[in-house]
Amino acid sequence: MIPEPIYAGDSALLLQLGDAAIDPDLNAQAIAVAATVRARAIAGVRDVVSTFRSVAVFFDPLCTDINAVTAALRDGIECAPARETGRPVDIPVVYGGEMGPDLANVAAFAGCTEDEVIRRHAGQEYRVYMLGFLPGFPYMARVDSTIAAPRHATPRLRIAAGSVAIAGEQTGIYPRESPGGWQIIGRTAAVLFDPEQTPPALLAPGDCVRFVPSSECGGSPVGFASAILTRPAPLTTRSVTVLRPGLLTTIQDSGRWGHQSLGVPVAGPMDYVAHRVANVVAGNRGGAAALEATLLGPELRFEQDTCVAIAGADLGATLNGARMPLVAPVQCPKASVLRFDGRRSGTRAYIAFQGGLASDPVLGSQATHIVSSLGGRSLKAGDRLPLGEAPAVDVPASRIEHLRARSMPTGGARLRVLPGPQAESFDQTALDHLQRTRFTISPRSDRMGYRLAGGRLAPSVRGEMISDVTITGGLQVPPSGEPILLMVDRQTTGGYPQLAVVITADLPLAGQLGPGDWVEFELCRRAEAIAALIAAEGKLLALR
Repeated sequence: MIPEPIYAGDSALLLQLGDAAIDPDLNAQAIAVAATVRARAIAGVRDVVSTFRSVAVFFDPLCTDINAVTAALRDGIECAPARETGRPVDIPVVYGGEMGPDLANVAAFAGCTEDEVIRRHAGQEYRVYMLGFLPGFPYMARVDSTIAAPRHATPRLRIAAGSVAIAGEQTGIYPRESPGGWQIIGRTAAVLFDPEQTPPALLAPGDCVRFVPSSECGGSPVGFASAILTRPAPLTTRSVTVLRPGLLTTIQDSGRWGHQSLGVPVAGPMDYVAHRVANVVAGNRGGAAALEATLLGPELRFEQDTCVAIAGADLGATLNGARMPLVAPVQCPKASVLRFDGRRSGTRAYIAFQGGLASDPVLGSQATHIVSSLGGRSLKAGDRLPLGEAPAVDVPASRIEHLRARSMPTGGARLRVLPGPQAESFDQTALDHLQRTRFTISPRSDRMGYRLAGGRLAPSVRGEMISDVTITGGLQVPPSGEPILLMVDRQTTGGYPQLAVVITADLPLAGQLGPGDWVEFELCRRAEAIAALIAAEGKLLALR
């Protein structure tokens, strides 16, 4: 019987191919199905991701033929070959010592010597089941059961790039320095991910990896490419100088779509509506690169005459001390200074410059993802931001007047949700409990996700869930029961069930919430979600 795909929110389909946690045949089928969908090049499909035992298709719900996507998924299942043999890849590893600080722990778990752990780990061939967590991070299995030590109860804050690790039956390699809870037994100098290479990831789902014990690491793995923020702009280029960076100001375009299968997050604006409005009012295409300022805006000096538009949160923008209107094109003379006096409403403001920002794209996008360093970092004082030379497109004031009335949340918001892809992992009362609870956004929240306090939502299915795709807007529930609302910088995969997914039309509202704000959830139907998205898109189309 061919399984049916389910909606994961209103902008993704998830096809679950089986129940087995780690099964190479199911994984081979998932890889083949994903390849079939990609090959169809269906209009509106943004990303196709294969996991241990599922396939996720991310799409634009307003222009994608869902029947074509469903047909491609079914055809992929019917045509999937028997388990294929991927590329063989040998990876040299220095085990133990400072390179593998948890080797002794794993040896104690296994009741054997460290040398025996090395022999057992290096004696296996590992299938790459999927990439996720970080760009290029391979989830591989199976580890010899005798050395399959569980994750640390408390994750480390810093794990070195190239670290080879064990988590139960899985083994993996950290492509860059990051936090993590796996058992670190060695390190490699292999470069797992380089966005300037084709393909950017060393490994791909289906590959077969062998670890080769080595006595020399050969240096640290190469880091990620970043957008060039610190390089002075050429004298002939229009530019803006950052005098003060604000609390958190980053460059964002419409996002880095098309690479989630490599573990690359989409990023992009938290409030995509305000981002598009600011760009169009400034005379740019809607997805052009602009600045996203959080809570406390930056201080910027214009090195040439520049047209600027600001939308989203009201952070008290002033130009040379005079109040600057929102959602309006403003001519900023050479040497004038844009400042922000303080938050009045909302959390994130978007500053668009005529011609857009012209930082170097990484994997086709200028969007900043801070955790992986893709697209750069948050701005710093002294950064010089080059501007593009695209011609201006005037937008009549009559077309933008209705957008000025868009209200920002002033203490909280009620968000509409659809059942999540793992809703069956919870009892039938979980969604009711979700709708009756008012949560508060924790100060430990960021662009990756909002940690919510005020209620607990315990899954009815106990034990660790095998890692699967995550959805922007997904309400992920860890063992603590305190949910996490996943936002645009989310990791592409996660090991916690998602009870619900915020509808696309309400994501901009969620993006304007901040620490201390309350949030409530209201279950709706998919038809309502699409109707709300059509209504929101209609207002934006009026700008064109």
